[in-house]
Amino acid sequence: MSPTTPDGRYFVVEGQLWRCTNPSLNEFDRQRFVDELMAARREVKAAKASGDPKQLYAARAKVHLAKIELGERGPVWWDDGSADVNRMQVTNTPYADWYLSIQHL
Repeated sequence: MSPTTPDGRYFVVEGQLWRCTNPSLNEFDRQRFVDELMAARREVKAAKASGDPKQLYAARAKVHLAKIELGERGPVWWDDGSADVNRMQVTNTPYADWYLSIQHL
């Protein structure tokens, strides 16, 4: 299981931070966006198999839009002014000390 930062904003995979889904989304909307994301990912797979670059571009755009709706990309869903460190190495962020502390558990 991937560790989640203490503030719930990111999870860590192989030392890289990934933004979590906006926790204020209601369950209906969250599930709808997850369903859209999964469908778009299937479209990416099909587009890769087809070798059609236009189809792949369109499918990846759908993935991106679903991730924006989920709060995983685009404007941050928190309002305390903290910078977005999505996709950064955790050791190069304000979460470095926390991450190093859990590595020894």
